[in-house]
Amino acid sequence: MMDDADFARACGYTGDSPALLQAFEAIRRNGIAHARHDHFRRKAVIDELKQAELLFLAAIGPALTAQEAIEDTAHFIACWRNMPRWRQERRLPDLVRARQQRLVARFFRRYAHRLWALEAA
Repeated sequence: MMDDADFARACGYTGDSPALLQAFEAIRRNGIAHARHDHFRRKAVIDELKQAELLFLAAIGPALTAQEAIEDTAHFIACWRNMPRWRQERRLPDLVRARQQRLVARFFRRYAHRLWALEAA
């Protein structure tokens, strides 16, 4: 287990201020809690879509396959990065949706044949 000083050194801090070491520890704890929360949120979405192939296809629409959905989201993310800042800020919800769709499509591209083959059997 990493202690306060080890985490601070890993972040590039070389001092020994107790206040800064406590700040690094608070950052580390908050980061771990935030990562766990995000993981459980993503897992809930995947578990919901595992129930039926039609739910998955509705989630990635208008794409017809997981590979097509991944290509569409990659294209959107690349276009988003080239937008002016003011347009990026207006399209931020679309970016969040594209990243979510990419995550779902990647999971189901990898595991869908196992999930729904067992369901059909």
